Amino acid sequence: MTIAAAALYGFILPLVELTYKKAKQEISYALVMEIQLVMCLVATAFCTVGMLVNNDFKVIGREAREFELGETKYYIVAIFSAIIWQCFFLGAIGVVFCASSLLSGVVISVLLPVTEILAVFFFNEKFQAEKGVSLALSLWGFLSYFYGDIKRIKTKKPTPETEMTSSLPPNGTLESSV
Repeated sequence: MTIAAAALYGFILPLVELTYKKAKQEISYALVMEIQLVMCLVATAFCTVGMLVNNDFKVIGREAREFELGETKYYIVAIFSAIIWQCFFLGAIGVVFCASSLLSGVVISVLLPVTEILAVFFFNEKFQAEKGVSLALSLWGFLSYFYGDIKRIKTKKPTPETEMTSSLPPNGTLESSV
């Protein structure tokens, strides 16, 4: 199930980028926010139906009572987790809007080991083999992306047209100052 969820999420960012490219109107900040709102509403409806089918809403009260830090802190953690996840998704979609889905995926992969390392320091979690493998794979993917990008830039030779336009002043015209 986890692998299927990861694969599905792997398709979401490129599909959002494709949606931006196929849009028949100019992509603005308001449109990005609207797309984010629609995605979140659909995800909420999907999860709500699943929770209703499995009677998961009845379990929330019991989980809150059994939470080690207390019932109030359970609800605080749940609410702030939802807010933080919304900020994460908005940031991921914003990176797709400003750059590309590939860069958004790279940023997400880089933040995975950062959160693992911070959890070890701040929450005194044990650094087990699974975290080490996850850290190594994330860093390998991150470094591979930048290595490939640097290699591509070095092999790309500038064309004469590119050199000419890059030497023009910002307004694109050559005027004599004499």
